[in-house]
Amino acid sequence: MNVRTVPTTPIEGQRPGTSGLRKKTAVFMEPGYLENFVQSVFDAVGGLDGKSLTVGGDGRYFNKRAIQTILAMAAANGAARVLVGRDGLLSTPAASAVIRARRTEGGLILSASHNPAGKTGDFGIKYNIPAGGPAPESVTEAIYRRSMEIDEYRILDCEDVDLSTVATLRMGGMAVEILDPVAIHAGLMRTLFDFDAIRALFASGFSMRFDAMHAVTGPYARAILEDELGASPGTVVNGEPLPDFGGGHPDPNPVHARGLVDLMMSPEAPDFAAASDGDGDRNMILGRGTYVAPSDSLAVLAANAVLAPGYAGGLAGIARSMPTSRAADRVARKLGIDAFETPTGWKFFGTLLDAGLATLCGEESAGTGSNHVREKDGLWAVLFWLNILARRRDGVKEILAAHWAEYGRDYYTRHDYESVDKDAAEALMADLRRRIPELPGRPAGALTIAAADDFSYRDPVDGSTADAQGVRMVFEENARAVFRLSGTGTDGATLRVYLERYEEGSGELALDPQEVLAGVAAAATEIAGIHARLGRDRPDVRT
Repeated sequence: MNVRTVPTTPIEGQRPGTSGLRKKTAVFMEPGYLENFVQSVFDAVGGLDGKSLTVGGDGRYFNKRAIQTILAMAAANGAARVLVGRDGLLSTPAASAVIRARRTEGGLILSASHNPAGKTGDFGIKYNIPAGGPAPESVTEAIYRRSMEIDEYRILDCEDVDLSTVATLRMGGMAVEILDPVAIHAGLMRTLFDFDAIRALFASGFSMRFDAMHAVTGPYARAILEDELGASPGTVVNGEPLPDFGGGHPDPNPVHARGLVDLMMSPEAPDFAAASDGDGDRNMILGRGTYVAPSDSLAVLAANAVLAPGYAGGLAGIARSMPTSRAADRVARKLGIDAFETPTGWKFFGTLLDAGLATLCGEESAGTGSNHVREKDGLWAVLFWLNILARRRDGVKEILAAHWAEYGRDYYTRHDYESVDKDAAEALMADLRRRIPELPGRPAGALTIAAADDFSYRDPVDGSTADAQGVRMVFEENARAVFRLSGTGTDGATLRVYLERYEEGSGELALDPQEVLAGVAAAATEIAGIHARLGRDRPDVRT
């Protein structure tokens, strides 16, 4: 087998974002595009000579072909061993679990998360560090710098390896170990949750629906929920991973998982329902007649954590992204533990988890997780809810009502303006930042702005900083609005507007969040000038 050194030149735009490098699939399929980026990763982390690596993805279009290229490049760069999920599959949390359990020198995860897939869809790749989490900005910047000066990449001329069977194969001098993609992650779940209690819950007649959205979580959910815990056959629907996710948008929210929501609001609803996204790191939780907002889910899990064996000793702290509602902060305060507010992006939780300062983490975009891995974990959240339901023997609606009665309710929603003109969106944010000093005291619709800032963060562990992470406005009326541009899309820009209003536990706690937050939405829209600047009179998605 021959190692080829291929001359190349830098390709513009290979700067990793919040969740790695994401582009249209067709862009990644262009000659040299994937190779340039992968070689830049290998070079930026000090080379692969004698090292081991974890590789896997969510099964979207181009996943298997990209893995064969990565394997040939890893072999050419001197790697000793690469661990790959069977058929090229590894959910993002499972990849983190493998990196940690097998102590590889990090890993490459191939996914564009909740973005649509297929030949005309999106593709992505990110490097996770040896701790199992997304690379921090110091590493992603090193990758980007290398991508702007790269002049060659190395690849082994060889046949593809068979990824369909658990085995250890050879590619040149490198071992390719093909793993059961479920085993390590499932084993970790057994250490965290009371599987006997959950098994008894299902045996009692408890009913559930899990929508895997034809994405990577299907095999995990079937193996754990149906085969091991005894959920009825057919509990998992859309369980076969497909290269285009069945033509759907694998984002587990009330818009893109509408069928599941409609079922849970109908007389035929099972006791509990959940969904997960393209790469398995996000979740949606529902009960009969009840949708659980991600911010509320984090708070409920924290308040009930001692019911799960893996967290029975208590929590060290709770961390949330800045746009996530402050519901978890109220739980932390009652528990007497620290609450951390970080920028959006799971990588910002890594140092807190590694230092033992936080146990549970969450983002409002349907991501929750803990210190068991260094990624958010959709199926973990579902099992945590099942553990709580099994121990409390109350329904989801009753658990939420009791939680709000004790802590009050942070009514919450996110409004997304998708695929808007990038220049216009950036100008809107720049103007908001420029006007921050003049906003306090200003009326906005029926509300009054009490304070405003552009969120910046200083990591309490390593001292690193992140600025310009979103414009926040706090209103005198116990409300808040946050504006930020998303880094996960590939078309134009997405403006996210996060709206929140707190109601004490003695107040009205079961109202429609969109109705409660209508005044906050109107104030935010007016202040930012969304209609005039973006040409949109309503958001594309409300979650």
